[in-house]
Amino acid sequence: MNAFELFIGLRYTRAKRRNHFISFISLTSMLGIALGVAALIAVLSVMNGFQDELRSRILGVASHIEISQFDGSLRNWQALSANVARNPEVLASAPYVSGQGLLAYDQAVQGVEVRGVVPQLENGVADIGRHMKAGSLSVLSPGEWNIVMGDDLAHALGVQLGDKVTLITPQGQVTPAGMVPRLKQFHVAGLFHVGMYEYDSGLALIAMNDAQKLFRTGDAVSGLRLKLDDLYRAPLVAKQLALSLNGDYYIRDWSQSHSNFFRAVQMEKQVMFIILSLIVAVAAFNLVSTLVMVVTDKQADIAILRTLGASPGSIMAIFMIQGAVIGVAGTVMGLIGGVLLALNIGVVVPAIEHTFGIQFLSSDVYQISELPSKLMPHDVWVIGVVSLVLSWLATLYPSYQASRTQPAEALRYE
Repeated sequence: MNAFELFIGLRYTRAKRRNHFISFISLTSMLGIALGVAALIAVLSVMNGFQDELRSRILGVASHIEISQFDGSLRNWQALSANVARNPEVLASAPYVSGQGLLAYDQAVQGVEVRGVVPQLENGVADIGRHMKAGSLSVLSPGEWNIVMGDDLAHALGVQLGDKVTLITPQGQVTPAGMVPRLKQFHVAGLFHVGMYEYDSGLALIAMNDAQKLFRTGDAVSGLRLKLDDLYRAPLVAKQLALSLNGDYYIRDWSQSHSNFFRAVQMEKQVMFIILSLIVAVAAFNLVSTLVMVVTDKQADIAILRTLGASPGSIMAIFMIQGAVIGVAGTVMGLIGGVLLALNIGVVVPAIEHTFGIQFLSSDVYQISELPSKLMPHDVWVIGVVSLVLSWLATLYPSYQASRTQPAEALRYE
């Protein structure tokens, strides 16, 4: 491409066309590309925000890495905790005892996961202590038989702070009347709300020593929960621990324990990228009709240029430049608009809701009632490149047709 082709191509782009319909189609193509790019950036940023919000809420209750043994119990957890603490990426560790049971109050019964914890250590690996609506985890002292539960679970049972509930465990005891389940009464000493229905409606915490007695585990615990400096390195740290620990341990990180959920979210993001990319593709290939009309309108100019010595390749380059300018302008406008929208989604959406008197995510229905947004530079670059490539592909056919124009045929009726 030389200066001559660039000059003519840019001149055609700037020149006032005799056919205003062609100018309108060109403007429509540019705005279509800009709108598609901006929508793609904004939607992917919102999905990134949802993904991070859900991950933080899940990992606020779950753990980055769990270590247990294949028989479901872990003995001498203190030595194991000291061992894993040598890894510089492990920030904290906490033991837990896990079991299933039924909570009963009055006529209501709810299935629940019971987790025995040490409050001082649990605060280092989970965020439940920061999501307490009433009470605190510090009330879970051994022998007090206190219980802390999710607020949705408390609502389903109809209990309030200070009430007493009965926990029924499947570990039965032998009596003259046969095998009967074990019953233990607990005092409701705290309520939490982490924003995930799975935990708010099905998780209850008790003191670890109380759980050991209730589930008859002796001095053993169910496992050890770890918190890492970087949760995204959990699979790698899990492999490092598997190589460094001596013993028959089962090590599982959060990407394995919640793999189906996060894989579904990632797949949804990829599908949305493909669907919204089609909007950009439609706008980009609208350039085909624009350039075809331009080539038809410029038949005489093409013939004169060919007569003056312009090669078919030069004619093709001229119209490719003209189409590329439209594609680049639309892409740049879309990138700027999309980035600004993604960075200000928390202001734009409430303004729309207030103006039209609507609410996109009702707090009565959705756990996340505000649209989170996380702009990732990688997404912006990928979207920009995809838009430019599609725009460039759209210029090939019309430009090739222009290069095949025969001067004598084009000038015959001029």
